[in-house]
Amino acid sequence: MRALLIGGTGTISSAVSRLLVETGWETTLLNRGLRRDRVPEGARLLVGDMADESAVRGLLEGRCFDVVVQFIAYLPDQVERDARLFSGRCGQYVFISSASAYQKPPASPFITEGTPLANPFWAYSRNKIACEDVLLRHFREDGFPVTLVRPSHTYGDRGVPLGVHGREGTWQELVRIREGRPVLVHGDGTSLWTLTHNTDFARGLAGLLGNPRAIGEAVHITSDESLSWNQIYRIVGAALGREPDLVHVASETLVALDPSLEGPLLGDKSHSVIFDNTKVKALVPGFEAVVRFDRGVRRTLDWVLSHPEVQRIDPDWEAFEDRVIREALAGAGRLARSSPDGIY
Repeated sequence: MRALLIGGTGTISSAVSRLLVETGWETTLLNRGLRRDRVPEGARLLVGDMADESAVRGLLEGRCFDVVVQFIAYLPDQVERDARLFSGRCGQYVFISSASAYQKPPASPFITEGTPLANPFWAYSRNKIACEDVLLRHFREDGFPVTLVRPSHTYGDRGVPLGVHGREGTWQELVRIREGRPVLVHGDGTSLWTLTHNTDFARGLAGLLGNPRAIGEAVHITSDESLSWNQIYRIVGAALGREPDLVHVASETLVALDPSLEGPLLGDKSHSVIFDNTKVKALVPGFEAVVRFDRGVRRTLDWVLSHPEVQRIDPDWEAFEDRVIREALAGAGRLARSSPDGIY
């Protein structure tokens, strides 16, 4: 079986590309070639920019694939381009959408593929919905063999998943936890969330590839484990050997102070969600997510702590977090602890 992965070196897609090579797929990655170290041994790399349609058409000349998996399309015109490029060139086109497309706020925390798609808080999610609409239209009108896949919060070796952080990722929060300094948690920390290890996602996705029953279907792939945000932070703290000092601030307040948080919080993480994985388990017999978060995050921390290049300090976020926590503690009547810099 021949697979083309558009992308193939990101958090989700790198696990997929590794698994396909390991299980005997003839695997080709198409990307700009900026992460060659993440291309698994045994995979072929086509270097190209999907934004240059004519150049990509030249790269694809004479090539056909059983499956094309699109990891890096975010706008409707990008999937319209893909429909032109891959119509008649693949047996299945898999679009990686997002579980953030599900209705926010949800009418029910129990999420199935039949849950409505609507997210007024996040343009990213609305664009994914629009992409799905385009592809389903091509499926209905032209027979384009599409499968829609919706991952939720998926993590791998290169980053610890947390709820609130700056643009540089979560390393700054890990530093604060290790140093015993308070960290922000949105809301009261009791909303339920699902974290999925990328190797579990990869196994679920692999079972959909080349699967004729998946054509025309939308499927999410997540863990069955539901944890509160307080539990998530405490699990991370336990892996670091520290009990985290959690300071809770309403999501709406955080968004008012930093509007860039609106999509990730009000459009996603602030809502309790429990995913029903009945559909993927029916399409992929035997599939089950097996990496428990307390074990998966220790593997991630081992990798992050041994790779200084991903330990990105974020002074702007650090200053923002200090200010918000100071005001939250003062408003709650808590006494700030002393520290060398005079803040805590």
